[in-house]
Amino acid sequence: MVRASEQALRLVFMGTAAFAVPSLLALAAGRHALVAVYSQPARPAGRGLAARPSPVAHAALRLGLPVRCPASLRDPDTQAAFAALNADLAVVAAYGLILPCSILDAPRLGCINLHASLLPRWRGAAPIQRALLAGDRETGVTIFQIEPSLDTGPILASRSIPIALGSTATSLHDELAEVAAGMVVAAVDDLAAGRARPVPQPEAGVTYAAKIEKAEGRLDWRRPAVALERQLRALHPWPGCWTEIGDGTLRVLAGRALPDRVPGRPPGEVLDERLTVACGEGCLELTLVQRPGGRPLPADAFLRGFPVPVGTRLGRPCHATS
Repeated sequence: MVRASEQALRLVFMGTAAFAVPSLLALAAGRHALVAVYSQPARPAGRGLAARPSPVAHAALRLGLPVRCPASLRDPDTQAAFAALNADLAVVAAYGLILPCSILDAPRLGCINLHASLLPRWRGAAPIQRALLAGDRETGVTIFQIEPSLDTGPILASRSIPIALGSTATSLHDELAEVAAGMVVAAVDDLAAGRARPVPQPEAGVTYAAKIEKAEGRLDWRRPAVALERQLRALHPWPGCWTEIGDGTLRVLAGRALPDRVPGRPPGEVLDERLTVACGEGCLELTLVQRPGGRPLPADAFLRGFPVPVGTRLGRPCHATS
């Protein structure tokens, strides 16, 4: 006989982005009942700009789960409909909408969040990109109880992973999504059985992962080459990185930092026929580039159709550091 503390919970899953899909699938395969899935509304996408459901909504519909897509959770009718679900717990992952207190208070056990960092480091919108930009050697997933303030709630579980050399925002995103999926069922089970022991976040080590802005994709050649290589990996695929070349722009999709550069060569100067560029410290070999309207090309193929003479200056000499 199943004890009351071990009975299946009524769950609401709230997510939008692809990061949340593996966790949704993991919960759907478990013993707890998913009574509703909340996601942001469908948005125009593709060449025809037809409205497409979010990755989470798409996955939920394929599973035959009821899906709700309110544009906001602040409407009283929307809040009443949420409360009427009589959920025991809401699981939130990459949802993208603010949860008002009436939503947070509705489930019997509250709301928990799956966050792609080791809190309190990188609270906020872009923890994966900020970890890569900062050159962090490890990251992970934290499951915590949601409070009204940003990512400050007590921690239920966390798991760390090393950041592999060459990791991009895309590869690290996918790895952390699977880590989260491997944690979420146990966390929900612990809450169901009363085994969970939330731990307050430490006050030391708090950092904030601000939303990535498109302007951050500009390459400032005065910066160290290792920082620019991290920028390329962190901002792939969006917003991507670019530099000025003549009167146009050049997208830089991948590059390799080299420790040394020719002394006395100004940042942004092309040093050789492999498209190696002088930086503030070291130099960056551009390995994959793209002209506007063109397709991505390895540097050698690009140079055959668009020669860039040694000594060419990339970037704007006086633009601000990004």
